[in-house]
Amino acid sequence: MAFGDFELICSRAAMPLCPLLGGSTANGVIHTGILTQCYARSIELANTVIFQVGAGIINIGSYAILGIMIYNIRSKYTAIGRKEILRFFYLYTLLNFMSLIIDTGVVPVGTRPYPYFVAIHLGITSAVCWSLMINGFLGFQFYEDGTRFSLALLDLSTLASFVLTFVISLVTFQSWGGSAMNSTNNTTGLFVVAYLLNAIFVFIYCASQVFLVIFTLGELWPLGAIGLGLFFFCVGQVLLYGFSSTICSNVHHYLDGIFFATVCNTFAVMMIYKFWDMITKEDLEFSVSTKENPWEVQEYLEDHDTRYDNGSDYAGSTYNLNSHAF
Repeated sequence: MAFGDFELICSRAAMPLCPLLGGSTANGVIHTGILTQCYARSIELANTVIFQVGAGIINIGSYAILGIMIYNIRSKYTAIGRKEILRFFYLYTLLNFMSLIIDTGVVPVGTRPYPYFVAIHLGITSAVCWSLMINGFLGFQFYEDGTRFSLALLDLSTLASFVLTFVISLVTFQSWGGSAMNSTNNTTGLFVVAYLLNAIFVFIYCASQVFLVIFTLGELWPLGAIGLGLFFFCVGQVLLYGFSSTICSNVHHYLDGIFFATVCNTFAVMMIYKFWDMITKEDLEFSVSTKENPWEVQEYLEDHDTRYDNGSDYAGSTYNLNSHAF
């Protein structure tokens, strides 16, 4: 297996890009695509074939979890990096949607739009990993978070990451590279931007957060969240690229590695939120609450606590029992 070759990867895992890579000629007919050893079962519902049903259910269910996390982040008005981490979760929500429509076959393989959707999916994946890495630098306070500069830096660099991966993916899928990339067999550039760079981004984020927790915050509890997140992510990748075909065969094609990778990625993102929530503190002096007078203490008046007239000349009784003339 040469560097950047998807032959081994696609033979073990039914990735969306696999039908667009590789090429062979038989009887004068050019065939494109790398076949996987085992595919998950599809179902037919209302004359519509749905692929990767298990992964699709997880993708749909994860929207509830993402909604709760986004709501909680938006509620921490003065937390450090609030606007930046929101952009990461918005991007991941979009990535989850793209995974849903591609994996379940809403955009069928072999149609003209399919390469564009897969290229967009890969571009958003790179954007998510880049956004995560940039969010990891905010705790060091190299620049003030939430400012126009901070948001513009994050948005423009994330857009550049998306465009780079999208263009290289589309050039590879459509063989638009001329003599330098004359077929879908030349996948080195795609492998670098879609796998190698993303792995580097995730590694830099994890390393920076470990350094931040140990040497800056002085607390070790957040390391549990980042450790669990990294554990779930690595387990998902191993199950997807190492044991997908084995899982698929042993469960009689009902599930494959994509299902378990989707579950593990969801848990990993939950740990990213938990880690951010643990290391950020909200400044209550400048916080905004939806409740009126949140600090007001109201005493409870019991039924047996009755008013009475004490004969004072300064104020009349509550029950008009004072007969003094004023």
